[in-house]
Amino acid sequence: MLEPQLKDQLAGYMQRLQRPIELVASLDDSSAAQELRELLQEVSTLSDKISVREDGAASRRPSFAVTCPGEAARVQFAGIPMGHEFTSFVLALLQVSGYPPKVSDELIAQIKALPAGLRFETFISLSCHNCPDVVQALNLMAVLNPGIEHVMIDGGLFQTEVETRQVMSVPTVYLNGTEFGSGRMTVEEILAKVDTGAAARDAAKLDARAPYDMLVIGGGPGGASAAIYAARKGIRTGLVAERFGGQLMDTLGIENFISVKATEGLKLVQGLEEHVKDYAVDVMSLQRAAGLVPGELIEVKLANGATLRSKTVIVSTGARWREMNVPGEQQYRNKGVAYCPHCDGPLFKGKRVAVIGGGNSGVEAAIDLAGLVAHVTLLEFDVQLRADAVLQKKLASLPNVTIITQALTTEVSGDGNKVDGLLYTDRASGEARRIDLEGIFVQIGLLPNTDWLKGTVALSNRGEIEIDARGQTSVPGVFAAGDCTTVPFKQIIIAMGAGSTAALGAFDHLIRSTPAAA
Repeated sequence: MLEPQLKDQLAGYMQRLQRPIELVASLDDSSAAQELRELLQEVSTLSDKISVREDGAASRRPSFAVTCPGEAARVQFAGIPMGHEFTSFVLALLQVSGYPPKVSDELIAQIKALPAGLRFETFISLSCHNCPDVVQALNLMAVLNPGIEHVMIDGGLFQTEVETRQVMSVPTVYLNGTEFGSGRMTVEEILAKVDTGAAARDAAKLDARAPYDMLVIGGGPGGASAAIYAARKGIRTGLVAERFGGQLMDTLGIENFISVKATEGLKLVQGLEEHVKDYAVDVMSLQRAAGLVPGELIEVKLANGATLRSKTVIVSTGARWREMNVPGEQQYRNKGVAYCPHCDGPLFKGKRVAVIGGGNSGVEAAIDLAGLVAHVTLLEFDVQLRADAVLQKKLASLPNVTIITQALTTEVSGDGNKVDGLLYTDRASGEARRIDLEGIFVQIGLLPNTDWLKGTVALSNRGEIEIDARGQTSVPGVFAAGDCTTVPFKQIIIAMGAGSTAALGAFDHLIRSTPAAA
């Protein structure tokens, strides 16, 4: 079942097992169960510390637990953990056996201090590149705390449960039977929601931070580049971000990063984070900037109430998915309204969906979805699609795709629990029309994350931060870089260059405005 090269790599990892582990399978007569049986038996041949038992009593079948002989099962997989989840499976084997996780002692202590009785369930799709982060985080918590359990559930395999619970996006996490959250979450983000006192403790620690020479706001390509350039100057550098990686975490294939023929967003983020950590950068994750106060020491107000101070600031807060802003969109977000076709597409297998947007992103999404769903309707506001000709040609060749131009989406319709249709106006005739469907994928561009800066720095009519050639904003000492600025092209490599430019500009400002020592 496993490719020889992958099997050899896995055998190398299995040499790190610290103590015996047992794979306890709950199987039925399905072909998926047979496939899972083969996977578990093949893995068990790679180490004498691994055994397989098929007398599990789990209600979901096929499924299996990763545990140590004689211990209660706390880490479970309902489905076959291949695709993006294969890494989650390997890490579970290592960590359950006692192999030390790569997290701080402070984080381990926080997990161990959580109360017992926490049972997490995570619905995933094997094609989702955000799901493994959540699965691995919750598995780690279950390994470290005997009062925590976690089960990964492949939504594509357990469709009945997906429909019963009306899961419309992945990853979706339930805690003790109640929906806990959806979308990518790190272990720190999960802990912040479970440990209610964490936010106050974090705010107190951040408030006590000494002033920085340069404070970067944002952890995407621009922010990471700025932090590295600043730290290399030997000055006190901080980086505060809601999540490290920004939009890169939602990007799958990257084929225009010069010198790297092809990579993925998650891999690039991991490389950025490792590079930043090579330098003396004070990284403060899970923190959202809420306000900026100019002055000799610029103050950055955080959403948790803390205040950070710095001589210079670089804003690189990136952008977010643009929404349709029509009735029903927020009500049915993650209940049929989605923004990541690659992640959530498998949940709509055999259903009818719409894609909003006729640019490259929209057309690519429609092409991908056409291979999964019963029918795709692509709606474009303009008189023609804006995607590249080669993409349009491919889309037009698909038999289960309908293209509608001059369509103004007016409402998302639902039954109170999930999407059941979309209303739009034909701009050519003025006629109001309806499409019956189960899913809507919005692909209409990005909005800059600059709402918190209104009234402080000069913004364009699109809400982008106005900057000069050095990245300087209208406020002395405040610089900006990346997709949140007026830079005309929103690209990863351009954001990186802009972050470096802003850091050099801010450093030049520092040395020119700081009085020389007597």
